[in-house]
Amino acid sequence: MIIPINIFRVSILICMFTASQFVSFSQDDDDWDEEKKSIHSFYDTRVINGHSVETLEKGTLDFRITHRFGNIAVPSSGRTLFGLDNSTDIRIAFEYAPTDQLLLGFGRSKGYVPFTEYWDGFAKYKILRQGEKFPVSLSAVSSVFATSMASSDDTTLLTNFSNPARRFSYYTQLIVARNLFDKITVQLAPGLLHRNFVNYDDENTNFVLGGMLRYNFYKKLSVLVEYYHMFRNPDLGAFSRYKQPLGIALEIKTYAHVFQLSFTNSEAIGEGQFIPYTASNWLDGEFRFGFTISREF
Repeated sequence: MIIPINIFRVSILICMFTASQFVSFSQDDDDWDEEKKSIHSFYDTRVINGHSVETLEKGTLDFRITHRFGNIAVPSSGRTLFGLDNSTDIRIAFEYAPTDQLLLGFGRSKGYVPFTEYWDGFAKYKILRQGEKFPVSLSAVSSVFATSMASSDDTTLLTNFSNPARRFSYYTQLIVARNLFDKITVQLAPGLLHRNFVNYDDENTNFVLGGMLRYNFYKKLSVLVEYYHMFRNPDLGAFSRYKQPLGIALEIKTYAHVFQLSFTNSEAIGEGQFIPYTASNWLDGEFRFGFTISREF
């Protein structure tokens, strides 16, 4: 299998992270855990679509609602109130932390093309937390995705589930993050995506590299940037048919809530869909507003 590498994009992601190794920094009180002598890299367990390096405190239950609307800047957007009349995807989920290091999650999404009735589950383990002993935070996440939609009779479609295994896909990633400059967090997330059933011009298994940036500009307000690059064979049709997911967001932290207002070109939410099947192009006005509400108990 040939793996195409966009040297320019990947170099930017890697340089953003490695440059932090040479920067000294101090932290706001909100980011520093005095008891554990460690740093919180993010306020939430997610960045925009993808996972952050963070887990929850032991015994915490997180209830989450995520919503994605329609295109904002295409010619017909005015008739849909710039996408607010449309809903490309909705996810409702619960996450629970049996320990400080382990986070378990389960969710159900409306889903977008090609799959609807989309279910997901994951386990995340916090390996290292940046602090006096470690220069970075490190977590590992393994996720499984499945659709319960009715099977198509057309054997050429992805939604023909003649074999139940065709309904499943899997994503495993290693997440490494570092705080620097007092207000900035940089995160890299290399991962492996495997889909049991794909189109004839696509690949079952792909390497993925995610790059995330958080800038805490005022107390509990942060700006987030998230980009995923999926490495595909350029000789296959899927290489030109799909785009790389890119999102920006405003994050608002309160005592028990995290609110996020985002703009992304990805129509779907789960990694099994938004990474391989994003078809919208920012430059064509094909980006959408979305939000996430997280409530901890």
